[in-house]
Amino acid sequence: MEHPIHLVVDDDLRRSRLTVFFRWLLAIPHWVWLTLWGFFAGLAAFAGWFIALFTGRLPDGLHGFLARYLRYQTQVLAYTLLAADPFPDFTGDQAYPVDVRIAPPETQNRLTVFFRLLLAIPAAILSGVLTYVGNIVAFFAWFVVLVLGSIPEGMRDLIVFTIRYHIQTQAYELLLTQRYPSLARDS
Repeated sequence: MEHPIHLVVDDDLRRSRLTVFFRWLLAIPHWVWLTLWGFFAGLAAFAGWFIALFTGRLPDGLHGFLARYLRYQTQVLAYTLLAADPFPDFTGDQAYPVDVRIAPPETQNRLTVFFRLLLAIPAAILSGVLTYVGNIVAFFAWFVVLVLGSIPEGMRDLIVFTIRYHIQTQAYELLLTQRYPSLARDS
């Protein structure tokens, strides 16, 4: 069964050596915007927690806002970690070579909503470890791409795996899904 939060990869593995050389510098505006957006997403998630606690569901508007934030985060991570090449837009609206699909709002168990942050701790720890691994792979991929002009599929897939688990963890914490993050490759 497909996870309600899953990545779609449509990437040709080719990378521009010039933009890869300056990738982390080019990503700075995205990280500034992501941090600012993340502050408001945190406030929205906090309000959404109270609403979901009483209604058993995240409202459509909050779900849409948090889903766009998560989609943008996916695109920025994919760009920064070399999993994709084009410079992402700043809205999270446009399709991207590594993109997230987020299921519509669903009814959630109020008890798990109440304890969501506590329940998310193991996934958040694993997400942190995998993010660290993804950053290490991206560091070595940077050198490989500068030489080859493309990223090896295995490196890209490992980076995408770490992004996917991180995004599923974020979605679980933000109440976009009640399904726990999955390590399964096809989710």
